[in-house]
Amino acid sequence: MKYEYVIIGNSAAAAGCIEGIRETDKKGTVAVISDEKYHIYSRPLISYRLKGDVTEKQMNYRPADFYKVNNVETLLGKRAVSVDSKTKIVQLETGEKIEYEKLLLATGSKPFVPPMDGLDSVRNRFCFMKMDDVKGIEKVVKKGAKVLIIGAGLIGLKAAEALEHYDCEMTVIDLADRILPSILDKKTSEIMRKHIEAHGVKFILGTSAKSFKNNVVTLTNGEEIKFDILITAVGVRPNTELAESAGAKVERGQRDAAPNSVSGKAEPADNCLAARSNSIHARGFITDKKQAVKGVKNIWAAGDCTVSEDITTGTSHIIAIMPNAYAQGLVAGRNMSGNKDTFDKAFPMNAIGFFGLHIITAGAYVGDCYEENDGENVKQLFSSDNKLNGFILMGDKIKRAGIYTALIRERTDLTTVDYKLLCEAPQLAAFAREKRFDILSKGA
Repeated sequence: MKYEYVIIGNSAAAAGCIEGIRETDKKGTVAVISDEKYHIYSRPLISYRLKGDVTEKQMNYRPADFYKVNNVETLLGKRAVSVDSKTKIVQLETGEKIEYEKLLLATGSKPFVPPMDGLDSVRNRFCFMKMDDVKGIEKVVKKGAKVLIIGAGLIGLKAAEALEHYDCEMTVIDLADRILPSILDKKTSEIMRKHIEAHGVKFILGTSAKSFKNNVVTLTNGEEIKFDILITAVGVRPNTELAESAGAKVERGQRDAAPNSVSGKAEPADNCLAARSNSIHARGFITDKKQAVKGVKNIWAAGDCTVSEDITTGTSHIIAIMPNAYAQGLVAGRNMSGNKDTFDKAFPMNAIGFFGLHIITAGAYVGDCYEENDGENVKQLFSSDNKLNGFILMGDKIKRAGIYTALIRERTDLTTVDYKLLCEAPQLAAFAREKRFDILSKGA
């Protein structure tokens, strides 16, 4: 089979690419290949699916007729195993060969499970990244089940939140000294930890799993824990195998600067917002600003498998968030179909809540810090050289976060706005009249 456009992957980046292609090319043949069998869905909603807050249909990232309306052929439940960039052939695990004229790699990431002795002896072991993870957990979880979660990051804590629905007894372990180390500093992490503990979650920090024997884990501190279900949520790694088989340039990510929660000054990284690239272990495709993959012809890439330049730090790393993936896919699709576009507004950003306490974070925690903190509601704004670099907002301080996001995205000169007013009470009145319209038009 031969297509003008082939997309490997079926998430936000793929949706962006399809829509980018169809802006210009209404008739070119398009195929989507994915090892998952589902309609394109929003992965961040899997915890809400496990809680029962949303149905599988409500998780759809695009309407049910999305593929039909855009004249896209789907090859779902089929895994691509290699790409030959010289012959322009994608080899599937089934033995099928798919020819392409232009190819998008939107292969995303996979869970990272570190080697642990005896892990294969564990019954009811899961990751928590895909729909099938949720369906697997649903089959075995029972009221009052003992759940062990390895990893106190975003994925692990969303799993814990979802499992509260089943009145599970939950223990979360992490080698780090605090929870959510990739997006919170020590002070805000402590606030969130106490909030989550009030919902019955037990944390054991500064330790890791040494070995397993069936469903008993021995920790590095000597403690033993019995459990019914194990969820590993240590981190993710980009899927780079197909890119490498095609001859693409794939490099290790760079370790970034981390915030000091007291001084607000940059220090060598331990766990900071910008380190969502999984620190020096992350490896992603190297693309230009048109999302074309360096080292090969007629291949583009988008999403969690690609390295982006962070506008807040000037460093390059993986920025694994859905808005970034969609924007990259859109730019790739436009360029694949003959238009000219670039993507140069990448920076880390997260809007998430745990057990009712919401946080929004963005950018890099570098520079002078303006802070409001009453023990639960927190605002931290980091700025230097008359630019807003990043922020942490928690509780009732998340209101009008879009204004701060716009300041970061546009690298606005803070001398042109009433920054004191924006710190204390974010509002459009702090901007010049023409700038207010610009911000509103961009949905901030």
